[in-house]
Amino acid sequence: MNIVYTAFRGHFSDSPRAIYEALLAQGVDATHTWLAAPHLQHTFPSDLSTVEFGTPECIAALEAADIVVSNDHIPLDWEKRPGATYLQTWHGTMLKRIHNDVLWAPEGRLAYLEHDIARWDMLLSPNRVSTERLRNAFGFTGPIHETGLPRNDLLSSPRRDEVRAAVRADLGIGADQKVVLYTPTWRDDLVFKKTGPQDFEFPVDLDEFTQRLGDDHVLLLRLHNMVMDRLEVVDGSPVRDVCSHPDIRDLYLAADLMVTDYSSTMFDFAITGKPMLFFTYDLEYFRDELRGFYFDLAEVAPTPLLRTSKELVDAIADIDAIAAEHADRYARFRETFTHLEDGSATERVLNLLFPPGASATGR
Repeated sequence: MNIVYTAFRGHFSDSPRAIYEALLAQGVDATHTWLAAPHLQHTFPSDLSTVEFGTPECIAALEAADIVVSNDHIPLDWEKRPGATYLQTWHGTMLKRIHNDVLWAPEGRLAYLEHDIARWDMLLSPNRVSTERLRNAFGFTGPIHETGLPRNDLLSSPRRDEVRAAVRADLGIGADQKVVLYTPTWRDDLVFKKTGPQDFEFPVDLDEFTQRLGDDHVLLLRLHNMVMDRLEVVDGSPVRDVCSHPDIRDLYLAADLMVTDYSSTMFDFAITGKPMLFFTYDLEYFRDELRGFYFDLAEVAPTPLLRTSKELVDAIADIDAIAAEHADRYARFRETFTHLEDGSATERVLNLLFPPGASATGR
């Protein structure tokens, strides 16, 4: 059995990684091949078989696969082998509109991606509120399985404290330091209408952050994978660039609170129960002109939306009081979006790929 994995066009991460690691641990008799971006090759285990994303070897691997596992569109021209299964895990709960529901997309892009959607055999949904949105956005007529996301199982794992300690030690973070993980989403206009290599404007006043919060606060910056190369972190800044860290789930565990805007990271981080803040300085532009939302963020978010850097820094300083004041909102948020995130999503997905009683060595 040949299984080919890809995440975000060449990363070793996300739900495909969780599925791969589970199959490896269970000893399933299969050949595992990953599609890897050249600049990320060093993040893959040295004993793992990889081929470069987008190359003829990559196309050959996809066309020879019995199972393809991806967390995103595979924007390549290839023919799925008859009898093969393409599992699309997708990569998060949606606040932002996607695919056919977006307000704007480059000419021809959506039509081209339709070829990939036509190959999908099954699609995962992270929760009940996302299922019909996924179906409608992609026009997908196949089965959608509400499983939760395998990538998030670690957040409920008995290993989570061990991983937290290891990641913080690797990043040189002290036991008494408070870690703020900042995960802004990408802006379509910066990706498809980019004006230069470094045009992501950092909206947090770093001088104010340092003066108000001091050295006992560390700001970890995790840009979206589509804009990871679009900001240069200056030496001496309180910001630590963790864009190249292999998997964001480790950073969720290392953090003490998260700041985001419209990123799906909000739904993953909620599994941890740790505080979140929403820095939505360009809300009207993003919501009404650039992308569009599936629901009213101000109404659903577990804490109030913040519009200025000063409001954000003040909120970080007062996070314990804010979290306590809005505990009921947070509980409703978690009930709505994380009801399937019980640490067993991967097992549910493996049962879809290899139904109990079917022949799969090691299961």
